[in-house]
Amino acid sequence: MLGTLVGSAIGGVVAVAATPVILGAVGFTGSGIAAASIAAKMMSAAAIANGGGVAAGSLVATLQSVGAVGLSTSTNLILGALGAAAGAGAAGAIGDSEEEEELQEPPENGSLIVARGNI
Repeated sequence: MLGTLVGSAIGGVVAVAATPVILGAVGFTGSGIAAASIAAKMMSAAAIANGGGVAAGSLVATLQSVGAVGLSTSTNLILGALGAAAGAGAAGAIGDSEEEEELQEPPENGSLIVARGNI
């Protein structure tokens, strides 16, 4: 239970904190799209597909807006909730696998348990 709570907290914080960092690394910065970046390639492809301009509300336009202004409070809450759910799920999966390993270990005295029954 504690592992799930810790995983949830870590997942929520990482999701909210990592989003602006990742967007900046891809090229969506506060001063515009960085030259020769993945964002610049995305913008070029979007402009070519739309006949020379990037459509308002498109993925590139939305990511550029987030890179320049940041995320709204509601978006941060949604990202935090999704990150928390993912962190709780990962922590639960790790905890489940550790419990299975504990159950499969042989007794410490080295004896074997033999099950009898109809096969």
